[in-house]
Amino acid sequence: MEKLPVYHGPIGKEEGERRLAQDGRDGCYLVRNSDSVPGVYCLCVLCKGFVYTYRLQKDEAGSWAADTSPGVQKRYFRQIRNLIAAFQKPNQGIAMPLLYPVTAQIGAQRHTPAQTHSSPSAYLQVQQSPHTAQGQKTKNKKEVQKAFA
Repeated sequence: MEKLPVYHGPIGKEEGERRLAQDGRDGCYLVRNSDSVPGVYCLCVLCKGFVYTYRLQKDEAGSWAADTSPGVQKRYFRQIRNLIAAFQKPNQGIAMPLLYPVTAQIGAQRHTPAQTHSSPSAYLQVQQSPHTAQGQKTKNKKEVQKAFA
């Protein structure tokens, strides 16, 4: 996983959301460690101001799969790069195709603790959407505002 350019490590949910908001383009994405489940990774993608988070898990056979929308058959991939390539196409069970990789190097370079934004909600809207499915997205406006503080 460490060799994957879009892998940001254990940066946490808020920092992942902040990095995607900095890019700001629909379809920008990154991979980070899950905050809540050890050994699980999260694929995060920005779509219309929302950050959608999909868990990536490796099975006993060593294949990778992502939690997607209900009704979409789970697909398994030998390498995480293949999974990402598949999700670059439309209609794969996630909010939108993965279009713009946010690499760990770029994300870390852009982070400056003193940086502020006048309107965090302009970057990330936080409300429920009916097509979220199993992908989780930001639900708490205060969490988003903290990410921009």
